[in-house]
Amino acid sequence: MAAAVGDVARYWLAEHPAIVGFRWSPSGGLWFSTWAFLLGFLAAYIPLCLSIDALLAAFRRKRPLPLGPLPAAHALIMAAVSATIFTGTLLSAVAEIRDTRWSWRGRSRTTPFRWLLCFPPGTRSSGRVFFWSYAYYLSRYLHAARGLFAVLQRRRGAAARVFAHAAAVAMAFLWLEFSQSFQVLAILASTLAHAVACGFRFWVGAGLPAARAARGAPVALACQVGLLGCNLACHAGFVWMHFGGAVAGGCSGIGAWGFNTLLNAALLWVFLHCYGKRGVCDDDGGATAARIKKAL
Repeated sequence: MAAAVGDVARYWLAEHPAIVGFRWSPSGGLWFSTWAFLLGFLAAYIPLCLSIDALLAAFRRKRPLPLGPLPAAHALIMAAVSATIFTGTLLSAVAEIRDTRWSWRGRSRTTPFRWLLCFPPGTRSSGRVFFWSYAYYLSRYLHAARGLFAVLQRRRGAAARVFAHAAAVAMAFLWLEFSQSFQVLAILASTLAHAVACGFRFWVGAGLPAARAARGAPVALACQVGLLGCNLACHAGFVWMHFGGAVAGGCSGIGAWGFNTLLNAALLWVFLHCYGKRGVCDDDGGATAARIKKAL
């Protein structure tokens, strides 16, 4: 029974013709795949959120606007989407390594670990892992709703969260557009962290059993710290392989890596701003800040 379920999952998440034959192309009819759409979204999303934030501040609105079950429902959807992308990316990476391992023998020193960190130059955004990279890119638009929620709920650091979500959308687009190396590991880490954090948010937001006792658990904080650590490790490995001569010819996506690094630095600033100065930027239940301040 378990083997049959595994075979079905592998087919639908890694071996389906639409996944194997995927190709990123702005002219191929893919949703949200053009620079014009990306820039248009950023030009609308950031001013809209900041305008609402300024308007609420002008009316001295300090209490959160009632959103009902919307944040909890959004968290449940994001947890399910993130878990699906994580599973699909993992199965697809295993399948890609299995199918291309023969081409690494003799003419290169590539290993599965090196492939995960450093795509060979000339890699095109096609195939299984890039299908799930595209799914991850689309999910960033859905996840960006949390920036608007932060504004409407009058959370601390709401503006910083808006910029963080905008940067995440831009980074995911660059990964596809320039076949960014180490994106497989980054997507695995990001979707795992979001699946756990969003699942916790739904659990607390829906008031499920023992939710009150778990409300002060710093789950989102732990996930973000782990995600930042993984990003730093991936960047370090990528720099070593590309500039240290570990891989002949360098790695794919080096042009986008510089801009990607700037965006990651901005996300790190957002994290430090939220948790270092303002107490808490996410909804761990509101008790994380109080516990940190009490410990200090």
